[in-house]
Formats: sequence, C-alpha cells, structure tokens
Amino acid sequence: MILGLDTTTERLYLALVAGERAWTHCVEPEAGRSHSAALLPALAALLETAGATQADLTGVVVCVGPGGFTALRIGVATAEGLALTGLPTWGFSAFELRARTLRAAGVAGPVWILLDGQRQEAFLQRWEAAAAGPALKRSLAELQDTIGAQAWWAPDAFRERAAAVLTQPCQVLGDEPAATLLGLCALARERPLGPAESPLAPFYLRQTDAEVNFPEASGHLSEAQSRGEAR
Repeated sequence: MILGLDTTTERLYLALVAGERAWTHCVEPEAGRSHSAALLPALAALLETAGATQADLTGVVVCVGPGGFTALRIGVATAEGLALTGLPTWGFSAFELRARTLRAAGVAGPVWILLDGQRQEAFLQRWEAAAAGPALKRSLAELQDTIGAQAWWAPDAFRERAAAVLTQPCQVLGDEPAATLLGLCALARERPLGPAESPLAPFYLRQTDAEVNFPEASGHLSEAQSRGEAR
C-alpha cells in the first residue's frame, strides 16, 4: 500500500493506493491550525477508513515543492520519518501534480501552471504531456510578459491574484480537490515503478532565508542547489 502526500498548499491531500483500489482525503486545516498539527491525525483517519495500519504501508510518494518552505518541509519530513522504518520514498513536483490534476479534469495542454510563490511572486512551468520548459520564478508584474496569450491555470487560492495581472482567462476546473486527488493517486501508482529517492530533495525554486542571510554558510552549494532547483 503506497501513501501519497501533498502539503505544499493551503489544503492537505492524502491518498492510499493498493493496486486499483484507492482511499483519499482532502483536509482544509482550521484557521490557526498548522499542517503539522493536521497531517498525522488525517493520516490515521485515512488508514482507519482503508482498514489498514502503518505496518501495511510499502512506500511513500510525496510532493517536494515548490511551495511554502514550512508547508512542503512538513510533507517531506513526514515521508523521511516513515523512511526511517524502512519504507522507500519517491518525490514529485507540485507542477507535475497539478498537470495530473488538469488531465484528470479533462483539460488538455499546453498550459502554464501557476503556483503561489509568495512575496508578490509566482512559480510557473509550461506543461503539455510533460514539462515543456524549466520551472520559473517571476514577479506578478512579469507574468503577462511571460505568458502572453497562452492558456494558464492556478489553484483556487492563487487564481484571483494571478488573474488580476493576466489578460487571458484561467482554465476552469469543476472540482479542484477531487481532480487533485485523482492526480495524486496516479502518481502514487506510477512513481514506485522507478528507483526510490533517498534522501528526498526539496524543490524550493528560490534561496532559503538562511542562504540569503548567511551566504557564507551556503558557499558549498552548487549554483543549481543555491537556486533551489536541486538539493
């Protein structure tokens, strides 16, 4: 039984997959309650729904970002904690999960996927059947020049801010959480067909605050690592 996790947005997405069977859960934490407080109880409830225990897990597939530093680290740290019990782990990007979300909802590419980069910025990547270019970080003011008249999509919580600076209307999903869970199930089935990843490499797509404030402490990192494109 494979566990799938995404903690990189305001919602928590969890999936358990065993062959063609799947159990899923989407959690919107209460105001003032962090993902760290909500994740493990949600996982326990999902295991109970599936009639399973942690001992039934055979691997963990987790979103490694980009997203908020704290939020994505909660998912990665949970996966790495389970890895200490001997479970293999696999990572996937937030862009790939959203590409699967669009596919599950019947939205065909090519399409730009926009995610909240915070600090008046966006993370974005163009997708067709697969990634059609590198992941980028742009200020909101630069989005129109980057995307132009091409199709784009952003999650519910970021859509209004992106739409305010773009002329092309956003692609529409009828039920974003349901489509996201279908995408997560697809990744939970497919990722374990490849080699496991240990340790998992968070995909920040920007320097961490520590690297900005203490550059001498990150001098050992390669340029790609410093940009958050590899860890």
